[in-house]
Amino acid sequence: MPGRTLFEKIWTQHVAAELSGDLSLLSIDRHFLHDLEGGPNFIRLEKLGYQVHDPDLTYAMPDHAISSLPGRTADTNPMGGRLLRDMRRGANAAGVKLFDIGDDGQGIVHVAGPEMGLTLPGATVVCPDSHTCTHGAFGALAIAIGSSEVAHVLATQTLRQKKPKTMRIRLEGRRAPGVTAKDVILSTIGQLGTAVGRGHALEFSGSLVDALTIEERLTICNLSIELGSKTGMMAPDDTTYEYLAGRPYAPKGGLFDKAVAHWRSLPSDEDAAFDAEHTIRADDIAPQITWGTSPQDVIDVSGCIPDPSGEADAERRKSMEAALHYMGLRPGDAIEGTPVDWVFIGSCTNGRLSDLREAARALAGRKVAASVRAWIVPGSVAVKRAAEGEGLHRQFIEAGFEWREPGCSMCVGANGDRIGPGERSVSTTNRNFVGRQGPGARTHLASPATAVAAAVAGKIADIRKFGH
Repeated sequence: MPGRTLFEKIWTQHVAAELSGDLSLLSIDRHFLHDLEGGPNFIRLEKLGYQVHDPDLTYAMPDHAISSLPGRTADTNPMGGRLLRDMRRGANAAGVKLFDIGDDGQGIVHVAGPEMGLTLPGATVVCPDSHTCTHGAFGALAIAIGSSEVAHVLATQTLRQKKPKTMRIRLEGRRAPGVTAKDVILSTIGQLGTAVGRGHALEFSGSLVDALTIEERLTICNLSIELGSKTGMMAPDDTTYEYLAGRPYAPKGGLFDKAVAHWRSLPSDEDAAFDAEHTIRADDIAPQITWGTSPQDVIDVSGCIPDPSGEADAERRKSMEAALHYMGLRPGDAIEGTPVDWVFIGSCTNGRLSDLREAARALAGRKVAASVRAWIVPGSVAVKRAAEGEGLHRQFIEAGFEWREPGCSMCVGANGDRIGPGERSVSTTNRNFVGRQGPGARTHLASPATAVAAAVAGKIADIRKFGH
């Protein structure tokens, strides 16, 4: 029998029925809900006369619409307050576990879920959020779903899906000093483009992946969707199992040992065939920063802004010209030295404890420039408390950063946390399209270390010149 990929093994184990039109009905192990979709879908289900099929497999938390303002309440952002109350009522009525504001488990779903051990290897994970692919770092099949699909999963604990093709991206080599997982995935998107993964489930492998921590793997899988793919995954290994051991919702004792024995069977077989393969060498990757309005508009922080006139593809040339106009940049100029107004460190891409530690190391006693407003928003209550336990918050505050409450905050601006029109931001988030951080906002994606460099310099800067 031919070898099977990680994706194929998990898919096959979860097919509940084969439907017409090349569709499969998959059983779902974990369903995460956030405040933008939780309340509306509980209400929808009630109107349709359905009950939540398996409330023990659904977990809800506010993250998108709640304010990150210190001392916040549910109504600091009035729209967020309405959404949260609807989610509270629906979750309580259905028996769904809700991690509310201030609860130990509250945070961005893609940060809090993994750190509690709710995401496990071999599981199917869904959430009405584009970056659900983050959970693939554990060897889970994690799929972003739409609003109507949320109701379907709540009512049936299943999801209709068309089986995608498979693609493997090998990340090989060793990173140079100052180069982070965020730089690696941004460079990968820049090299391969945002359409390369369309119609595919990605698996990341290679010597670099083997050497990554779980939190670094989460960062890389988080941006799988920006390659155009259905999902992104990494095979579970000893690093995965050591991370999960003792987590609140992970199996305990003998059950954990049995789970690990099963998880060891999941990695792709040696002779497994992928529909497409690519290799990225990490050795020459430098700290990255985006210059345009797509994650693929990315260059080395020491590089120059590309000239659209050298682009052969007419559509790509047109999009580059539009991006440069929106961003207020000129071809050929060095990106380094571009003045910035805002720095944002947080999100489901880079809001974990290791990211805040990275930012603190880069800061190393320096101060935020007077011309910059800089925020740090922990990805979860657990991250915030751990960072405060290490004294990181004092270091940030003394340097001039604002220390905020956990949530999505300025990643998407759905909660009132926004940048003004024409203002320029260096952000550790995952998307930089027009208006992402607010109408007219200009966003440059980067790692926490590069974001700190910009905050200190008051302009886009190379963290390597800081001795980092």
